[in-house]
Order: sequence, then C-alpha cells, then structure tokens
Amino acid sequence: MSAQPLKEVRIFSPATVANVACGFDVLGFCIDAPGDEIVARFSTTPGLRITKITGDDGRLPLDSKKNTAGVSAHALLRHLGKSDLGIEMEIHKKMPFGSGLGSSAASAVGGAFVVNRLLGDPLTRRQLLPFVVAGEAAADGAWHADNVGPCLLGGITLIRSNAELDVMDVPIPERLWAAVVHPDIVVLTKVAREIMPRHIQLETSTQQSGNLGGLLCGFFQSDYALIGRSLHDLIAEPHRQRLIPEFYRAKRAALAAGALGFSISGAGPSVFALCEGEAVARRAAAVRQRLRAGPVGFGAPERVRAARRASARTARSCDWPTRIGRPGTRR
Repeated sequence: MSAQPLKEVRIFSPATVANVACGFDVLGFCIDAPGDEIVARFSTTPGLRITKITGDDGRLPLDSKKNTAGVSAHALLRHLGKSDLGIEMEIHKKMPFGSGLGSSAASAVGGAFVVNRLLGDPLTRRQLLPFVVAGEAAADGAWHADNVGPCLLGGITLIRSNAELDVMDVPIPERLWAAVVHPDIVVLTKVAREIMPRHIQLETSTQQSGNLGGLLCGFFQSDYALIGRSLHDLIAEPHRQRLIPEFYRAKRAALAAGALGFSISGAGPSVFALCEGEAVARRAAAVRQRLRAGPVGFGAPERVRAARRASARTARSCDWPTRIGRPGTRR
C-alpha cells in the first residue's frame, strides 16, 4: 500500500563497488559515501523536466529523455500511466565521472527512486529494478545490475541473472569493512570493456567460479580467511590494471597492511580493499599516501566505510559525505 504523495522530495543515491574481484557483472556492494542528491517536486507544467544540474561541469544533458536519471524516471512514469504528470527534477552530482564507483548507476537509481517517493512509494524497491537498469543501460549500453542493485537495495547483492533481474541479498559479516580509494584519473566504462578478452580458458573460468563460490560462502559464514583466499580476479583485473598506474604497487601495500584482498572497483580506476575491522581498513586506505610520488596521485579523500546497509534513501541535508542510516525494510 502506497503512502500519500509528497510536495517535494530530496534523496541521496550512494556509490557502489561492482564486480568485487571475482564477481564480474554479478556482484556488488554499496558504500555510504560519496553519492548523488536528487530533488523532485510537482509542477504545473505537464511532463518530467530537469531544471538544474550541478557538479557535472556542464557535461550532462538537461533533456530528461537523454539523461540517465530522466530515463529511469520516464520508464517508471510510463509504467504507472503518469507520463503527463508535471514533475521538476534537480540533480546534484557529488561523485566523480569515470571513477568506477557507479556514478551513472547512482543517477539511474536516484531518478526512479525520487519520483517513486514523490508519488508516495507506489512500488517497492525491488519493483523499481527494471526501470533503474534501463536508466543505466542508456548510459553504458549494457544491461547489468551489479551497481544499481546494491545502490537501490543496499548491502551486498548477487545477481543470479541480469536478464531476469534475479537479485539476491548477501549477508554482511559483522567486522567487514571496505577501504575505497579513487585515483585522480578517469577510466571510461566503454574503454574498460573493450579491453576485456572475448574468450576465456576453461581452467580460468573454473578457478574464477571457485573464487566466487568461496567468496559467497565466506560472506555467509563470516569466514574472513575464506574471503581473503577468494578475493582474486583472473578475468578483468589482469587486463584492466594497465589503465591504473601503480596498481600492483598499491595492491602489495594494501595486503601488507592486512587487507583480506584488493582489486579494481567496477571498471576502475577506483580500487578497493576488503578488511576485517576498521583499523585494518584505515591502514589499507593509506596506500594513497604511498602512491603520491608515482606518476598519478591518489588525490581523493580516504573513503573508509563500513559495508553496512547503505542504499538510496531520503536525504536530510546537502552535506557530503553524509551518513543517514539504514534504509527501510520495504523491498
């Protein structure tokens, strides 16, 4: 049962780490910052309009039918039979483009989520999945939910089938933390996909499947040693690491600091380490300090965040970073 419509809604749509080493296009988790803020309000002018975008350096279109957030919102409104309803939208980008942190996914989720909330939540979060995936597909041309899934639902999600959008929650071990560092470079998802191999050896595929299974068992059993043994990517990382200067130096430093594993977030260039405990995560995040002397500095702030139930949610302010709390249980 939906709630009463609101006059204006402001939501926060957070960053995500996709692939998680061995789960290419099928595994992801949400972090509580950074993220986008999107505002929606009713208007007397028919149709959905994007009236303002900040933080994008003029790179994103105001045309709602060409904007990722607008595409997902339009898809939802068509489904509800409310395409002519007057709605104004503002988008405040607060995460870098081409970062490997799900920037387009945050916009896609935010567009549908804010309109759904404005209308009184006629659909559950899970019912919003096809609309948010359509929004991200408009940005990168691929139909996958490993970013939008955790952004919308929170926590760690496994996508059994992207085609069917069969998305499942994965339990989060109590002491599991993520350290995420963003290098001061841009890697476009399209470029990162183009360098991926078109054929994979059977032995490689078998080992990658074993790693993914082991990682999931580690999450379910809170077995940190098993998580560490499983956090190895034999498919994407060997090819994409060349786009991230000093990647292996950073990986060695993070593992030496006690991280369970270290890999590329999504298409990169952001990197992440999963760690047992906050103290280890902070030590792992300090790899950016050691890389400042390299050809590309890791100039963004340390992002050490608990891998907890962050997700798209109603915002209380425009401050960044912000931690507002766990999402509702309405799935």
